[in-house]
Amino acid sequence: MKNRKVVLATGAFDLLHYGHLRFLEESKKIGGKNSRLIVLVARDKTAERLKGKKPVMSENERRALVASLKPVDEALLGYRQFSIRKVIEKVKPDIIAVGYDQDEVRKAVEKVAKENGLKIKVVQVKRFGRLDLYSSSKIKRRVIENWGRL
Repeated sequence: MKNRKVVLATGAFDLLHYGHLRFLEESKKIGGKNSRLIVLVARDKTAERLKGKKPVMSENERRALVASLKPVDEALLGYRQFSIRKVIEKVKPDIIAVGYDQDEVRKAVEKVAKENGLKIKVVQVKRFGRLDLYSSSKIKRRVIENWGRL
């Protein structure tokens, strides 16, 4: 489709929650009407390196759940050896949307784009959802607090 923007969004998406859904909805909106949203789901090893702990759900389960969401046109697993350059070469995004807590990813994308003379817009999407449940870590803590001793 002519003039169809490709938006790339990234994340671990462990314990999918409302904040994730809102992030993906907003990412798709950034591209405008008829945009295509491709989501890169972090591999287990990458998620563990970035978050400091293993994901609860496997990379294949997380990718399948993300792929099933209405705003998502395609969900891919990241490279085993994380490389934002390889991802950009494969997806060829016009826009890359990163989460409120993805400063490292934002900086890496901006660096790769500048070094390669790429015209990629990088947008950091704000946080969504209840303050006490806006991250998988907070949800895990809440579950343990409320139901950890069954």
